[in-house]
Amino acid sequence: MISVRRLPHLYPQDRWLFLTWSLHGAVRPYRFPPPHKALAGRAFVWLDRQLDMARAGPMFLRRDAIANLVVESLHRGAELGHYELASFVVMANHVHVLLLPKAPPSRLLKSLKGCAAREANRLLGRTGEPFWQRETYDHWVRDGHEWGRIKLYIENNPVKAGVVSRAEEYRWSSKWNQMRFDTAVDAVRTSACATTPGAE
Repeated sequence: MISVRRLPHLYPQDRWLFLTWSLHGAVRPYRFPPPHKALAGRAFVWLDRQLDMARAGPMFLRRDAIANLVVESLHRGAELGHYELASFVVMANHVHVLLLPKAPPSRLLKSLKGCAAREANRLLGRTGEPFWQRETYDHWVRDGHEWGRIKLYIENNPVKAGVVSRAEEYRWSSKWNQMRFDTAVDAVRTSACATTPGAE
């Protein structure tokens, strides 16, 4: 996303990881010096706003079929035990994820992005073209307070971008998935109470 790449990526074990990646060509290579470590958070927020406000460039993730396959890919990785998935959102041109890796992050990212890219390019009728930006933004979560703040940031991204008025209205997010799950559980509980003799 920035003209200077942020490698190497160092991955400590047993730490939650905040990841962001975008579609290839979604962000122009802005020419400014790499931010000082203390300002890296501000630089990330600035770049994220650029992605949210973009009116040009690739927007493949707006297509239901492609957004759905990215969401399915995220869930599949969690089901296979590659990571614990806390929060995610699939925007028009980028993805945010908060996860706890159970496999080397570089390997699981390659698998996660590669699988979704192949399927998306197939749906788009493209061959041999890059789908994702090569670089992925990553940030290790320091503590529980930061974990909560990042989770809220991810879930509120569609609201901040002006796509929906409430986070749970955005279909391609963990917030929407959680709302559906909670509704289904409530329906089962209500049904169980209604059919159990002597239930109050």
